[in-house]
Amino acid sequence: MNVNQSAAPVPPFGQPQPIYPGYHQSNYGGQPGTTAPPTSYGAYNGPVPGYQQTLPQGVSRAPPSSGAPPVSTAQATCGQTAYGQFGQGDVQNGPSSTVQMQRLPGSQPFGSPLAPVVSQPAVLQPYGPPPTSAQVTAQLAGMQISGAMAPAPPPSGLGYGSFGPTRGPQPNYGSPYPGAPTFGSQPGPPQPLPPKRLDPDAIPSPIQVIEDDRNNRGSEPFVTGVRGQVPPLVTTSFLVKDQGNASPRYIRCTSYNIPCTSDMAKQAQVPLAAVIKPLARLPPEEASPYVVDHGESGPLRCNRCKAYMCPFMQFIEGGRRFQCCFCSCINDVPPQYFQHLDHTGKRVDAYDRPELSLGSYEFLATVDYCKNNKFPSPPAFIFMIDVSYNAIRTGLVRLLCEELKSLLDYLPREGGAEESAIRVGFVTYNKVLHFYNVKSSLAQPQMMVVSDVADMFVPLLDGFLVNVNESRAVITSLLDQIPEMFADTRETETVFAPVIQAGMEALKAAECAGKLFLFHTSLPIAEAPGKLKNRDDRKLINTDKEKTLFQPQTGAYQTLAKECVAQGCCVDLFLFPNQYVDVATLSVVPQLTGGSVYKYACFQVENDQERFLSDLRRDVQKVVGFDAVMRVRTSTGIRAVDFFGAFYMSNTTDVELAGLDGDKTVTVEFKHDDRLNEESGALLQCALLYTSCAGQRRLRIHNLALNCCTLLADLYRNCETDTLINYMAKFAYRGVLNSPVKSVRDTLITQCAQILACYRKNCASPSSAGQLILPECMKLLPVYLNCVLKSDVLQPGAEVTTDDRAYVRQLVTSMDVAETNVFFYPRLLPLTKSPIESTTEPPAIRASEERLSNGDIYLLENGLNLFLWVGASVQQGVVQSLFNVPSFSQITSGLSVLPVLDNPLSKKVRGLIDSLRAQRSRYMKLIVVKQEDKLEMLFKHFLVEDKSLSGGASYVDFLCHMHKEIRQLLS
Repeated sequence: MNVNQSAAPVPPFGQPQPIYPGYHQSNYGGQPGTTAPPTSYGAYNGPVPGYQQTLPQGVSRAPPSSGAPPVSTAQATCGQTAYGQFGQGDVQNGPSSTVQMQRLPGSQPFGSPLAPVVSQPAVLQPYGPPPTSAQVTAQLAGMQISGAMAPAPPPSGLGYGSFGPTRGPQPNYGSPYPGAPTFGSQPGPPQPLPPKRLDPDAIPSPIQVIEDDRNNRGSEPFVTGVRGQVPPLVTTSFLVKDQGNASPRYIRCTSYNIPCTSDMAKQAQVPLAAVIKPLARLPPEEASPYVVDHGESGPLRCNRCKAYMCPFMQFIEGGRRFQCCFCSCINDVPPQYFQHLDHTGKRVDAYDRPELSLGSYEFLATVDYCKNNKFPSPPAFIFMIDVSYNAIRTGLVRLLCEELKSLLDYLPREGGAEESAIRVGFVTYNKVLHFYNVKSSLAQPQMMVVSDVADMFVPLLDGFLVNVNESRAVITSLLDQIPEMFADTRETETVFAPVIQAGMEALKAAECAGKLFLFHTSLPIAEAPGKLKNRDDRKLINTDKEKTLFQPQTGAYQTLAKECVAQGCCVDLFLFPNQYVDVATLSVVPQLTGGSVYKYACFQVENDQERFLSDLRRDVQKVVGFDAVMRVRTSTGIRAVDFFGAFYMSNTTDVELAGLDGDKTVTVEFKHDDRLNEESGALLQCALLYTSCAGQRRLRIHNLALNCCTLLADLYRNCETDTLINYMAKFAYRGVLNSPVKSVRDTLITQCAQILACYRKNCASPSSAGQLILPECMKLLPVYLNCVLKSDVLQPGAEVTTDDRAYVRQLVTSMDVAETNVFFYPRLLPLTKSPIESTTEPPAIRASEERLSNGDIYLLENGLNLFLWVGASVQQGVVQSLFNVPSFSQITSGLSVLPVLDNPLSKKVRGLIDSLRAQRSRYMKLIVVKQEDKLEMLFKHFLVEDKSLSGGASYVDFLCHMHKEIRQLLS
């Protein structure tokens, strides 16, 4: 067997790699005996814009609660964090958070009369007897209330006006002001309190959770040897050490502990799903998967279920046979693969073979894995350029042709190859198609025009797809001539489907897979197959017909996509629209072939050149697996039932991808079909068969072992909220194709409420109905879910076009967990707070307007957009250092490039912008926004903790609404 490395050098196999000393899983309840420091949220003391906090005479603001009730051993082992009233905690389960809810006046957007009131987190005592009573200090509407709490369950029928079960004398407020509420035996109906507001620092903060995880889990490598470990958050930078399970860069799960029975899964309502990124790019410090060559015999697999050899297979009878860990079938070991077992029953060569010791590796595929039983040719790239009036007028064609001259030197190549094996071809089009012969023996390129777009064919085979280096002079000549040839065109109509058809036919004739790069500007209204009409109708929003805005106009594009997948023809679409182009229809082929869509509305060379060229360079250079098929196998008891992403499926098990790059994910949902065993756990194996950019047929294998549980508490302790939100967003974004948007939103809210109600009912001990209790690892579920509900797809503002909604819907479908995390909850970074000499990224703040200071400057990014917000009172020196103008009023609003100035602040901010762009898969164009400028409305759209202009609830209001939903389910 040959083992060769496809990337950076890695320590050789040969000895077991020890788990790193001192490694432990803090805050995730993964290993016994580890505890995490309690999360704390500082009190917010500053003024709150728009809210008047007048206190009645003689009433003082309550100080934060300073102590904590003693905690039972059962609670202490869980590391529970509490918000506000600690109640009787959470006896059975892992960490949870409690938020005290109380009736407040003023209507909420959801019609809920609730708002949470929260005090400081309680500090846990590790040991001690169960509490007999607890003194509680709650900060309610600025008044101090004290009372004793009994451990008994609350009486039935508790309303929001109660403080939970109380004993002894009730607090009596007297009548400090007219109309004040009366308590105890005083007659008269209760009167509303004056408007007060929840302390925003007392509800779960995404920023705090991210910071805690970075501090607790960012320093040690994540060692994958232990089954069912929850990895660090996607926002934490960490190294992975593969010791038998796939890296979380390849697979992330909604839960790492699966319920043993389907009844338990139904009860919890937590979706069981994995977000799989088979070709994920790794940081330079981590090695690419080893490539294993088993020669003509090919990779070893189970005879019954066809699972590939992996570290979980059990060798028996002295190593002569192995038992499949997926289906339990006993298989013979071929003589050439035989090896003796050691005293533990493990093969003595286990650490010399990647497939027996690592979670991820590759096999070289034999000819049996190839189409028509012959090895594939290297793939080809075809550049298809719209040369209609719009494309010429904006300068797009000239810019693109100039860029391609140098970009063709950077086509992807295998390992240490000197040049890329990928061949290239060129087509231009408007109402007709122009093919170019760029054969190396020609002095000048030759054009061939195909005007019969209804019956597309490729007019030449020899000379269309060529090696770049051999035909360099002819290609350069062509790219020089294209802008001149069409400089005076007046043709405004374009075709679209025939262009893709032509590219696919060219790849078919060349008997290879490949990718089409399509540069297109307008709605295809010319007479041809796939002709479209303008159906942009905003009046359909919030009606039952709204779903038609997301559906393709015609089935022709789905048929075309199916043919492309069969040929291994992936399509990447670059759109440059000035008006409606029907993204919902045009993106069907890229979506189903595993391609990407890029959109540059109202493209102008001077403003958008950098963004377009950066995206194009990255897109052309990225590693792609062509003509791919992916299958996910599971151990007995669960099976894959649903799939989300950019791909095509002709059956219920195989995900077919004409192309798959390192940015794309496939999300898989699992359901039970039998009872699972708590001892043996559950296994997933993702196998991706693909053609590399050099034409090599390979199998990439990822394995992951999960735990199984009989207690709901174990499920809730091992969930991953970021992955859960990724799944829920994709589920909702697919739902809008068939259901009214309102019902999709309601479904999400109901599911979230069911998840949290099940936790409260089964895992938390009895406590006041006025408490909202959240599982510790799901305490951000409400805030993130609210961001999904307020997104442009599910709740568009007046300025969002139907094309933009279709574009975002298509993008999110194949996003990974890190991308959806920052997309739905953007990062907001203050720039002048941290020292100028600091090279680290400044700590983020919460995405809310009340966190902004008008004397500061902030960067906001969400993976697609990048804003620089400038406060009106920023110091003149800062303005001069950054913008090279003397005052705030002279800053150009909407500026997209910062001047290059030789001072520390300018260098720091430009460096930070470059660093943020490097982290994202698409280039983020900068927009400078001045405080109280008209562009500020666009910026505020991304402050997701606030109420949105389109009617979306603020974080606080949504938390109240969730609590109301949970109480209804429990009652």
